Amino acid sequence: MFSENLKRCTRCLLPETYETIEFDDEGVCNICRGAEHKYTAIDWGERKLLLDRLIEKHRGKGDYDCIVPYSGGKDSTFQLYYLMKEYKVKPLVIRFNHGFMRPTLEDNNERILKKLGVDCLEFTPNWQIVKRLMLESFKRKTDFCWHCHTGIYSWPLRMAIKFNTPLLFWGEPLADLSAYYDYLNDEIEVEDEKKFNMVRNLGISADDMWGMINTPEDPVDRRDLIPYTYPALKDLQALKYASVCLGSFIPWDYTKNTEIIKRELGWKIDELEGVPREINDHGEKIECFMQGTRDYIKFIKRGYSRVAQINAFHVRNGRMTTEQARVWDQEFDGQRPPSLEVFLEYVGLTEAEFNEIVKATAIPPYDHDFAANKDAKPVWDAVKWYREENRKKS
Repeated sequence: MFSENLKRCTRCLLPETYETIEFDDEGVCNICRGAEHKYTAIDWGERKLLLDRLIEKHRGKGDYDCIVPYSGGKDSTFQLYYLMKEYKVKPLVIRFNHGFMRPTLEDNNERILKKLGVDCLEFTPNWQIVKRLMLESFKRKTDFCWHCHTGIYSWPLRMAIKFNTPLLFWGEPLADLSAYYDYLNDEIEVEDEKKFNMVRNLGISADDMWGMINTPEDPVDRRDLIPYTYPALKDLQALKYASVCLGSFIPWDYTKNTEIIKRELGWKIDELEGVPREINDHGEKIECFMQGTRDYIKFIKRGYSRVAQINAFHVRNGRMTTEQARVWDQEFDGQRPPSLEVFLEYVGLTEAEFNEIVKATAIPPYDHDFAANKDAKPVWDAVKWYREENRKKS
């Protein structure tokens, strides 16, 4: 369902509804221009020296040299591998389990964590609270991943304080994906409270969310929101924390990164709903079985989805032509995923209610036509996903 009515980047084809996008006089978007700057104007040798000094500053000062937040996807696997191989650090691996982990990912994790030899702490939040958070954030922001994004970016910081480990390494910088942050200002991208409140929590704090889901009829213990609560600034300042993106110090290329972890660690890719394997051989977003529904929501709202995003990245990095990207986008972008049925069961909505909620937040000039939907094929592990009898019948 490629929309010809949207203004698009003449190079990567991302549309005018893409967050933070702007076009220059040649019709090329700011994301593409940022990629040009990344590969031609940044002194990556100097950036690497900054990384050297940062690691040596923290090495051997506590029980661990650093914390690595980790899902087991391509980015977190590479960042863990790179830090251990290049710097021989002793990391504490922190894993926030959002509830939708897939079998191939779990197999990857067991093999890789044993091969690398690391300490790993995994936290899985209360599922009954997670479902309420999913429904509330979906109704208010059409983004049911609030619990995931707040947990992933707050829980490791809470563990940093607990284990007195100031240095945290994340992977891919936002500068590769949007203009919230970019390479043009030659800044080191950090994960701080400003970024958390601007990008990660959708503008809804944990206190706000507790007030939204806590009712006299069905009360919620305030402590159940602690995993999604950003640590107090005074505690982080006392820790003298440094929470940085590894991709700000080395030129992040997730296609090359994936080839490395495949070869060195036996990391395996998987299918992704609605995305041809031919363009996703680097294994983007294969860790979450709700990813297809998240991408479908984006398409209803903005007229582009995961296929278009992957192809745009390939075009910017010289691995695909604009014409090839257009063909793939027209054929596959925006398909209705089988995981939508599972999501509706979890949150207790009908598909009509789902459509109404999402359509109300669409970004003009895109206007989604549900009658033109194509259905994506089920991925192999769909039969293994946890199901609930919670969906409305009509």
